[in-house]
Amino acid sequence: MAVVVKYVVERNGVERMTFTTKKEADAYDKMLDIAESLEAMLEKVDVPLSEQQIESLALEIAKSKDDFMNVLKGAKEVPIKASSAKSKKEASSVTDLKNTEEKAAS
Repeated sequence: MAVVVKYVVERNGVERMTFTTKKEADAYDKMLDIAESLEAMLEKVDVPLSEQQIESLALEIAKSKDDFMNVLKGAKEVPIKASSAKSKKEASSVTDLKNTEEKAAS
C-alpha cells in the first residue's frame, strides 16, 4: 500500500483544486486571493459587468498577473506564452495553406 500526500485548496468550504506539492497549492491559493481582491475592485468600476463577468475577469487577470504588471509598468509588448504562440503558429499555418491553395488554383 502506498501513501500519497495531497494538498487541497479549499475556499468557503468548497474544494477548488488538489495538488501533489505544497508549493503548487500555495501558488494556486495566492492566485485565488488575488482574484478575490480584484473582484472587489472590479465591483466598484463604473462599467456594467455581471457578477459572472467580474469573477471570470478577476480570475483571468490573476492567472496572468505578471503580464498585467508589466503592462501597467509601461511595457510596450507582453511576451507571448507557449500556448498562445502555438495557437498563432497553427493559425498562420492554416493561412499559409489557404494562400498556397489559392495560388495553385489561379
